[in-house]
Amino acid sequence: MGPLYQQIADDGSLRRFGEEIEPGDPSGWPGYPARLRRARDATGVRHAVTTGLAAVAGEPCVMIGFDFSFLGGSVGVAEGARIARAFSAAVTERLPVVCAAASGGSRMQEGTSALLQMQAVAAAVAAARRAHIPYVAVAGDPTTGGVWASLVAGADLVFGVPGARVSFSGSRTRPAGGNPFSDEYLAEAKWSRGFIDALVPPDRLRAEVAAALRLLSPRSRGNVPGPAPPPGWPAGTAEDGGADSLSGTAQVARARGPGRARADRWLAGYFERAPRLEIRGDRCGGVDTGLRCGFGRHDGATIGYIAQTGARTTPAGFRTANRLITLATRLRLPVITLIDTPGAAAAPADEAAGVGSAMAELFVAVASGEVPITSVVIGEGVSGGALALASPDNLWIASDAYLAVTAPEMAAAILKLGPDDIKAVTERLRLTPAELMARGIVRGILRPPGTR
Repeated sequence: MGPLYQQIADDGSLRRFGEEIEPGDPSGWPGYPARLRRARDATGVRHAVTTGLAAVAGEPCVMIGFDFSFLGGSVGVAEGARIARAFSAAVTERLPVVCAAASGGSRMQEGTSALLQMQAVAAAVAAARRAHIPYVAVAGDPTTGGVWASLVAGADLVFGVPGARVSFSGSRTRPAGGNPFSDEYLAEAKWSRGFIDALVPPDRLRAEVAAALRLLSPRSRGNVPGPAPPPGWPAGTAEDGGADSLSGTAQVARARGPGRARADRWLAGYFERAPRLEIRGDRCGGVDTGLRCGFGRHDGATIGYIAQTGARTTPAGFRTANRLITLATRLRLPVITLIDTPGAAAAPADEAAGVGSAMAELFVAVASGEVPITSVVIGEGVSGGALALASPDNLWIASDAYLAVTAPEMAAAILKLGPDDIKAVTERLRLTPAELMARGIVRGILRPPGTR
């Protein structure tokens, strides 16, 4: 079986460029020129990295492909130049970049000149980001050293091949006394800690990469000139009879009820069935399984989403939401947020992980206004854990939801009141959709999907 990039690109679609780039011998390494010739003769390629225009299931892109059989897929000056040219071509052609990696890192025979390619690669990635070009990377076996730390881990979306060795340290450079075969050096561990978005077997890579390209490519992601339209449909206000008028206590019970529409139903009703793309993790070692972030298609255009699923949001969740907003801003895509949480996670571990700092950064990202955000409270909207995901000027609420400074039970406790006072406190919080709309806090009330 050939290199990974050949399994991802459509057969016959690759049109190579950069073949004329010649490797040097910057360190004067004994026997290095001869070893390069042998590698070329054995593999039939001129460099460890192949670059060119390609298609993935019909989706055009710029391809960067590593061949591990060529000196371990190592990156020298010539490979760095080819990678930089690939990103430059992507900017010129307005095409996404796909990188299929299999590399041991920097090429030892080129010394510090090879090491400096990490900076060259980072500069190329930065230029593509400034030009709003999406970048999808696949971590094959192995993806280690400077290639992981400068090229692959910095992609907008990272797929990992199950069982692949993915780490900064290579098999021969790991700390003495540790287990060099620890699972922490594998793709599965990177996925479990949010450094890889999805684990994808090689036979599914073409389809998964193509789905990502359809959503994120400048040529196919469509255009939403302003904020995304809210999901659901208008329910009106209590005054005009278009929305239910319940007591605060009844509204809270309704929002907590088992039959209420959850995030999955709202997302399914809003986005086209396929493609849908989810990002995973905060890139800091944390994953919040109670928060979903990704991109979908609505009315022919790509829209980002952040959806709470009824659980308390952790520091990793707030950071993942920030990551989604940052990526959507870079790609100039609107975002919709679905708010449903009893509040931010507040266990000792959450405090140790910086829940306040993570929430603060998300508040700033939302308030910056660099990407249009449409927000809907679809269930419980409690305290800062809910408000951190709320647009300051485009907030809606479902007819079976509520938004409050804190949960009624907690409010009573803060006020040093007893259980018998919870009902009265709930009414004083003025948390129902009709009350929130009357006070100008929400723009409107929406019926959940599947209701009339």
